[in-house]
Amino acid sequence: MPQENSNGGVLKSIARRAMLDNGLDPDFAPAVAEQLRGVDKPARDAGAQIRDLRTLLWCSIDNDDSRDLDQLSVAAGLANGATRILVAIADVDALVAAGSPIDEHARHNTTSVYTAAQIFPMLPEKLSTDLTSLAEDQERLAVVIDMSIDAQGGIVASDIYRACVVNHAKLAYNSVAAWLDGKAPAPSRVGSVGGLPAQLRLQDAVAQVLKGVRQRQGALGLTTLEAQAVYEGSALADLKPDEDNRAKELIEYFMIAANGVVAGYLEARGSASLRRVLRQPQRWPRIVQLARALGQTLPALPDAQALSEFLVQRQAAAPLQFPDLSLAVVKLLGAGEYVLKRPGQPAEGHFGLAVTDYTHATAPNRRFPDVLTQRLLKAALSGRPAPYSEDELRALAAHCSEQERHADKVERSVRKSAAAMLLTAHLGQQFDAIVTGASEKGTWVRIKSPLAEGRVVKGFEGLDVGDTARVQLLHTDVQRGFIDFARVHS
Repeated sequence: MPQENSNGGVLKSIARRAMLDNGLDPDFAPAVAEQLRGVDKPARDAGAQIRDLRTLLWCSIDNDDSRDLDQLSVAAGLANGATRILVAIADVDALVAAGSPIDEHARHNTTSVYTAAQIFPMLPEKLSTDLTSLAEDQERLAVVIDMSIDAQGGIVASDIYRACVVNHAKLAYNSVAAWLDGKAPAPSRVGSVGGLPAQLRLQDAVAQVLKGVRQRQGALGLTTLEAQAVYEGSALADLKPDEDNRAKELIEYFMIAANGVVAGYLEARGSASLRRVLRQPQRWPRIVQLARALGQTLPALPDAQALSEFLVQRQAAAPLQFPDLSLAVVKLLGAGEYVLKRPGQPAEGHFGLAVTDYTHATAPNRRFPDVLTQRLLKAALSGRPAPYSEDELRALAAHCSEQERHADKVERSVRKSAAAMLLTAHLGQQFDAIVTGASEKGTWVRIKSPLAEGRVVKGFEGLDVGDTARVQLLHTDVQRGFIDFARVHS
């Protein structure tokens, strides 16, 4: 639904203001530019600790337009149906010294912010999309998580070390998924790199086994629709859902496994760490209520495995409605956060992933907690003391959690402004919607075309998360990102 009056420049202005309003820096300080002038090539380290793994058939799978490539993967068959999976993580720390101007910017923002108007990268693009990116056909330093996975999906052995790697194929989720599903021919790069088709099918097979293990252990299989801005030139044309697929699952389940191995590695070496946790949901009774309305019974107390089984059943029974159910559950689960994990201390765990030991280590170009974890790992690997005290890590965990919430607010507010821009010409129109938020602060709903959230300002009484409703568009305000609906009673 193109809109001639849509203007990408207006959204960029709104996005910059949202960054500043939420305590995030949209620009790099002059000291960062000064530091960058002294960085003109990727990190090189020929030390004895660096393994030469350049000839392995590494590849990356990411979004079509991604250039800040954080991880590569490769697989090799072992005896008795086992598979060796290697995940290479960009060695960002090799070029970004702790306490440097670049590091201070990353430490302040703690994450790249992906808005419908533009990306505000955590690291300068000279690094994140080039010198610290695992770019195609380029030699790069990496931290490798090496896992042996048996035929049942159990990690039976693991190791972590530093290596020099080369990305032999930069691939994209959608085209790889279409090929894996038999709906399209292999992407050109897959066909041109000898051995890559078999390599990807092996990786996919292992990822699907890991998915099954995760589901049996109670991990929540949710299908969420993320709004992606579509532009025609500089004009915003639409907000369309970016849907899950098999290639995304491949990367997701490898990263979950790798992050668990990193957490265990640091714990085994007596190192404190940052853990990613999701506590038991406070709004579990509402999840129970949603399940009951669909003819299912969940336990009175939070139970990840029971919820996982319910979600698997609902996806099979009603696949078209499953994204709406997933959204409701995500909203009711609450947000994850970072916490300090002291060695020997009981771990809090991640309810949604049904894991006890979990950290963030696989996206250091985009997330500062991953840079912190990388530095802790490299210290443990070399036998050096940890670069951060427990008090520092505790404070950084709280700061990263807070800034992540602020970044989410920025992304959400810019999406709302973009949606308001698209919907301005549709005042008075009615839409089918699902309730995504209900509290004393207000009631919010999501519509599907364009994919947008707005507030119900009339007739919201009795609505709760997960309910469906028919709503009429009353008002839009692009600058403030306001979209107001009235509930339509049949």
